[in-house]
Amino acid sequence: MNQIPPLLPTQMHEIEYKIHGDDMQFVEIELDPQEAVVAEAGGMMFMDDGIAMETIFGDGSGRSGSGILGALLGAGKRLLTGESLFMTVFQNQAAGKKHVAFGAPYPGKIIPIRLSDLGGELIAQKDSFLCAAKGVSIGIAFQKRIGVGLFGGEGFIMQRLTGDGWAFVHAGGTLLERTLGPGEVLRVDTGCIVAFQPGVDYDIQYVGGVKTALFGGEGLFFATLRGPGRIWLQSLPFSRLAGRIVAAASQTGKGGREEGSVLGGLGRMIDGDNS
Repeated sequence: MNQIPPLLPTQMHEIEYKIHGDDMQFVEIELDPQEAVVAEAGGMMFMDDGIAMETIFGDGSGRSGSGILGALLGAGKRLLTGESLFMTVFQNQAAGKKHVAFGAPYPGKIIPIRLSDLGGELIAQKDSFLCAAKGVSIGIAFQKRIGVGLFGGEGFIMQRLTGDGWAFVHAGGTLLERTLGPGEVLRVDTGCIVAFQPGVDYDIQYVGGVKTALFGGEGLFFATLRGPGRIWLQSLPFSRLAGRIVAAASQTGKGGREEGSVLGGLGRMIDGDNS
């Protein structure tokens, strides 16, 4: 079996891509010979013959040091974000151009971001990363304030993407891209944050007011983003989508009351379901 050669820390693979679809998108990446892309395990949609797939510790960028110790350090950082210890590298080992595609995990938009256009760094929600050109380092970004650490929920430990190449992140629902001016503040639900530039100050604040906290339905805490810098937000966090599905399944399991009353009962009779 052909082994994928190690990548020098400063070497970024120049990939080309095309995003397909509207609400359920996938990104198709074109790889020249020996070019590679790194992705979360299980994100691949299809790949051409001639592309070698290898599971590795960490992100394969080589930025955490050399040898086994560096690999374990990179993998350990990923473990802290709640992700798998392993990532998958897809490298074109054929003589001509080949393609590999990665699908979005749920309805939304795939955002292509060239890290060199952002100063070489991006802070992203841990569940939003989809794939990147090999050479991009995927680490962790701890928030310094204790409030963020204790109450940040989904936004506490985020991923730090560094390098000069292309990275692809996924936003659930509708995407909002906005540039905050110096000192401009935006209050956001923690799950709605997709990514932001490292120059954006991020903190967690208490909603305020006992009535609002208990009955407002928006949780006890929200995030504040303070400019300057670009931010990306999503209208449908996966946690919100999953919560609605679980709630609907629970109601259906209690007699099917959410199926439409008379029509729901008639449908079950026609199907022969008399339970």
